[in-house]
Amino acid sequence: MRLTKKGHACVRLEKGGRTLAIDPGAFSEEDAAVGADAVLVTHEHPDHFDEARLRAALEANPAAQIWTLRSVADQLSAVFPGRVHTVGHGDAFSTMGFEVEVHGELHAVIHPDIPRITNIGFVIDGSVFHPGDALTVPERPIDTLLLPLQAPWSKFAEIVDYIREVKPRTAYDVHDGLLSDFADPVYGRMLGPQGPGIGDTEHIRLSPGESTTL
Repeated sequence: MRLTKKGHACVRLEKGGRTLAIDPGAFSEEDAAVGADAVLVTHEHPDHFDEARLRAALEANPAAQIWTLRSVADQLSAVFPGRVHTVGHGDAFSTMGFEVEVHGELHAVIHPDIPRITNIGFVIDGSVFHPGDALTVPERPIDTLLLPLQAPWSKFAEIVDYIREVKPRTAYDVHDGLLSDFADPVYGRMLGPQGPGIGDTEHIRLSPGESTTL
């Protein structure tokens, strides 16, 4: 499976001539999901869910479909009739050659005064996990964690503890669109040998547009 990092929280996974896009939001490239055979959306925040980017993907590929939670599906079902599927925690489904499991229910706490919304994460082919905006620990071991590196709802200590608990073989940064160029060496150092330690996990940062084979 080939992983391509797109802007902010979006990634593309390619396997067997099929492409899966996850969270093509407003901080991602306008064509982040174009060419995808299926699109997964973790929650309704605009940096993860952008109707214009989804429309571009579904117009480019008349067979493409969207899988997401109810709060997003309710906004899209009338726009893309028959092409939007609602899923939740504990569900599993197949789409375009990918096997997907749904883990998680709620967005991380931003502040106690801000109501929490729903959020789901996706395990792809039993190997790759995108948690959306939550530090959900999937109910199975995984090889690759798409790590939400920075957000208004997180702090560095939580990120370290999250990696330690999930214990992936590799953690690739996502959710990094609010960071400046100065962040890369800082986070690289703190999640590397000079930091507090993340066990045997290898931390890797891909630039938008960069790909790797998992």
